[in-house]
Amino acid sequence: MGFDPKAIRKDFPILNRKIRGKALVYLDNAATSQKPSSVIDLEKSFYETNNANIHRGVHLLSQESTEMMDLSREKVAKFIGAASAHEIVFTRNATEALNLVAHSWGRKFLKEGDEIVLTEMEHHSNLVPWQLAAKAKGATLKFIPVTPEGTIELEAARGLIGPKTKLVAFTAMSNALGTINPVPELLAMAKKHGATTLVDASQWTPHLKTDVAAWDCDFLVFSSHKMLGPTGIGVLWGKRKLLESMDPFMGGGDMIQEVWLDRSTWNEVPYKFEAGTPNIAGAIAFGAAVDYLNKLGMEAVRRHELELTEAALRVVEAEGQIALYGPRDPQHRGGVISFNVADIHPHDVGQVFDSEGIAIRAGHHCCQPLMRKLKIGGTARASFYVYNTLEDVSAFGRGLRKVKDFFKVPAEAKHG
Repeated sequence: MGFDPKAIRKDFPILNRKIRGKALVYLDNAATSQKPSSVIDLEKSFYETNNANIHRGVHLLSQESTEMMDLSREKVAKFIGAASAHEIVFTRNATEALNLVAHSWGRKFLKEGDEIVLTEMEHHSNLVPWQLAAKAKGATLKFIPVTPEGTIELEAARGLIGPKTKLVAFTAMSNALGTINPVPELLAMAKKHGATTLVDASQWTPHLKTDVAAWDCDFLVFSSHKMLGPTGIGVLWGKRKLLESMDPFMGGGDMIQEVWLDRSTWNEVPYKFEAGTPNIAGAIAFGAAVDYLNKLGMEAVRRHELELTEAALRVVEAEGQIALYGPRDPQHRGGVISFNVADIHPHDVGQVFDSEGIAIRAGHHCCQPLMRKLKIGGTARASFYVYNTLEDVSAFGRGLRKVKDFFKVPAEAKHG
C-alpha cells in the first residue's frame, strides 16, 4: 500500500476544523505537528485506566504505568538506532535537553580556553545555553558562517574546528530555512580533533531517518511534539559512558540512589537526569507517535515531503515578487518554505493567510542572529508534514496571491 496523505488526514481530528469558515490548511509543522487519534486516545486511555506514578510502587497501577513508560523509552531508542533504552533521557522538550547537556556536561568538562563551535543558523535553544556555559567556564564561542543561500561554509568549518575545540554543536536541519546540513562531514571534522559532538535533530528526526550509531555523535536531542506526539516531552540521547560521567541536572526524587542529610548518591542513567514526576502520559503517548511513523516509514515520509517541497518551490518561482530563503535545491532542504512578500511585514503576511484558513508561522523563528546575517527582520514560513497534500500547496499559492492582492503589490515591487 502506497503513501496516501488523504487517507492519513482521516487520522487527525483537528484537520476537520473550519477556520474563519474555511477548511483548515495547517502549514506550521516546523513549530509543532498535529496529533493522530492513536496518540490522543492512548493518552486519554492512560488517565482513565492506568494512571499512577511510576517506579517503586508495589500496586498494579504503578507497575502498569512503569511498564508502559519503559516500553515507550524502548520504542524511542529503536527509532533513532540507540544501543540501549538506558541512553534515552526524557525531558520536557529539546530546549531542556540542550540545557541539560550545557549544564551537566559543559559545566563539568569545559575549562578556560576551550572552544565551542556552533553555526550561525542555530535556534536560540542551541545558542543561549552555550553562551551561559562559556561565560561560566571561560570558554570561547566560535561560529561556522552561513552563506547568503542559507548553507554553512564547510571550508570555514574546517578552519574553525581545531585542537582547542571541546564541543561542536549544530542543527541537522534549520528550523528557519529548512537547510539540511552535512551532518557526517561536520561530525568527522570534530572527531578528528577529539571534540565532543551534539546534534540538534529537532527538525530532522520527525522527517528523515535518524541513526545515531551510523552518525557516531555523542549527544542528540529532539522533541515529541514535532513528530506527532504530545507536548511536554523531549529526548536527550547520549552515549551511555558519557551520560554516566556527567553530574545530575536537577536534584530531587527518583534521581537518587541514597540520601543522607549531608550527601547523596545518584541513580543509574537515565533516571539520574529525570528528577521528579515526569510527564508519564505524554511519554507513553509518544510511543504511539513513534508507532505511527514506523508504520508510514521514514523513507516514505521524506519522499512525500520532497514532492510537496518541490511543488511549493515551483509555486514561489511562478508567482514572482517573493524572496525565498534557504537552498534552492529541494534535495538540500526539508519541507520548509521561508519567504517574504515584497516589503510586507511577515506578521501581516501571516494574518492574510489566516484569513484564508491557512496556518503559517511569521517572525524570527528563534534565530535572531541568522536573521541579522540575512539582513532581514524575519520571514513568513510554511512547513509541511505527512498529512499535507498537493491541495495544501495550491492553498499556499492562493495565500500568496491574496497577500499581493490585499496589499496591492505592484509588478515592479522589490523585495529583499
